[in-house]
Amino acid sequence: MLQERIVHIKEEGEKALQTVKTAIELAAWEVKYLGRKSELNNLLKGLKDLTPEEKQIIGPQANDTKQSLLRAFDAVKEAFLENSVDWEKERIDVTAPGVSVARGHLHPITQIEHEIEDIFSEMGFEIADGPEVETEHYNFDALNVPADHPARDMQDTFWLKTINNQQSTIDRKNTKQERLLLRTQTSPVQVRYMEKHTPPLRIVVPGRVFRNESTDASHEHTFHQFECLMVGDDVTVANFKWVAETFFSRFFGKKIDIRLRPSFFPFTEPSFEFDISCTLCNGEGCPVCKQSGWLELGGAGMVNQKVFEAAGYRQGKYQGFAWGFGTTRLAMMKYKITDIRLIMSGDLRFIRQF
Repeated sequence: MLQERIVHIKEEGEKALQTVKTAIELAAWEVKYLGRKSELNNLLKGLKDLTPEEKQIIGPQANDTKQSLLRAFDAVKEAFLENSVDWEKERIDVTAPGVSVARGHLHPITQIEHEIEDIFSEMGFEIADGPEVETEHYNFDALNVPADHPARDMQDTFWLKTINNQQSTIDRKNTKQERLLLRTQTSPVQVRYMEKHTPPLRIVVPGRVFRNESTDASHEHTFHQFECLMVGDDVTVANFKWVAETFFSRFFGKKIDIRLRPSFFPFTEPSFEFDISCTLCNGEGCPVCKQSGWLELGGAGMVNQKVFEAAGYRQGKYQGFAWGFGTTRLAMMKYKITDIRLIMSGDLRFIRQF
């Protein structure tokens, strides 16, 4: 009789479960009494062949037996898991102090660049970028740097060569072959940007530049600059002075004054060096500023009309100012770094301080 067989399976299964001692034996028990090919499962599959009257009796009995065996199996399995865990070893002292996890962070130069970009963006400037491997045209010619200018000498510029030790050349506008170099300034981006955009425009250009010179505490062959360009119909030196004072005052978190001194740059006319009031003594005079109250920071001027012509603008139609300063120099001033070589050294003992 099916009813008697079902009762026998239940009693046999419960008795066998009491003798299980290992997880392997428990798994074997599950296969035998609850598996797809178990006798109980086969009985359930055969319900379809029974009469309606038999189904009403055998069906509930078989299901109750299966559920009873499942509950017994789960209880034994849970006991196995309980006994297999070393709870003392797994215990967590929630009152113990946490262990700090070392996290990476941005390089100090990158932090400075982001801060500068944020300030200029708030003043309506766009961020522009350009290649570090430049052509002689954009790095010198378009910026009105004469062919005999000392900046073109090997002592200042890293000229690139091909594998066969011949200087690299490219065909620019089918006019002449010219050499490639590592850009010595971020100013080439000005011309590249103006070739594709019509004034009025305001851009800043952060980037890495290269100079072929000996390194010491204040000089490095690879460093970072930040270029600023504003072009329009009526841009004046007064606009530059206001932008510069606003930027440096926000950057240093206090009132900063700007002083202009006459100078010469091929790509600006007139040109001037600009100083800022000493950030340490507020212009009163200290050893850092050599008692002058001023810190020399960069060069600036009104864009030379020949640069506008190189960018495709009609001479005399627009005017604007351009100025640049060393991002590396700003980082040294802000973080009191005394040796420029530390910044690009890759020494984690130095980097982790910022």
